[in-house]
Amino acid sequence: MHYLAHIIAVWLVDALALWIVAQLIPGIELRGFGAALGATIVIAVVNGTIGIVIKFLAFPLTLVTLGLFLLVINAFLLKLASLFTPGFKVHGFLSAVAGSVVLSFLGWLLRQLII
Repeated sequence: MHYLAHIIAVWLVDALALWIVAQLIPGIELRGFGAALGATIVIAVVNGTIGIVIKFLAFPLTLVTLGLFLLVINAFLLKLASLFTPGFKVHGFLSAVAGSVVLSFLGWLLRQLII
């Protein structure tokens, strides 16, 4: 698959995963698929910038907790992305944790099945 087509396919599949997560997890609101497309871009930018720094700095704590602290970090990053995205809201820490876990798994699963 051409590189640009692959990036677009991953973007669309991840937006679909986010839309499904918003339907499944109470406390995560998404105003349509267009908001999911925008939120997916913001999530990628947040993870690729702030997420890298936070994960690097938190590595010792992540190591001590055998990786469980990554749940907290990913929940924080999802909540942070929602602050910058119109039409995408994450209410509460537990919704952020559940949303980030389901989003990670569902995104992976859909990419395996579709792409």
